[in-house]
Amino acid sequence: MDFLTLTIGKQKNIALIAHDSKKHEMIEWCEANKEILKGHFLCGTGTTARMITEATGLPVKGYNSGPLGGDQQIGAKIVEGRIDFVVFFSDPLTAQPHDPDVKALLRIAQVYDIPIANNKATADFMISSPLVNETYDHRVINFHEAIADRAKTL
Repeated sequence: MDFLTLTIGKQKNIALIAHDSKKHEMIEWCEANKEILKGHFLCGTGTTARMITEATGLPVKGYNSGPLGGDQQIGAKIVEGRIDFVVFFSDPLTAQPHDPDVKALLRIAQVYDIPIANNKATADFMISSPLVNETYDHRVINFHEAIADRAKTL
């Protein structure tokens, strides 16, 4: 299978997502990392985006809330190459009605080799990496070629 090298720019498109029980932790994390986050484009699922903006003053473009398709919207933006970095404070101890959407988002981030933090510790490591303010080349599957090859076999 052939691969393409894509470049994530210095200014990242960062998605911020948090389950209800983790929203205040996300807000605290954003406040603590406000100076770094100010240099990037921020988006997030609806309620989380709104709460971060209200609490920190950071501009966060909001999509739908997770249970109303927000996780799927973020996943679609990853596929389109419009999200480079995801911080998702998930709650592993509470059942989520949109769990299949959450799993799909995690899967699509992996398929497209997008860094994704699922907890504060990982987010701290990612945001403090020197790569957060640098370009980064990563390899992804050449999807156009993969589709052409698949079409030939069916």
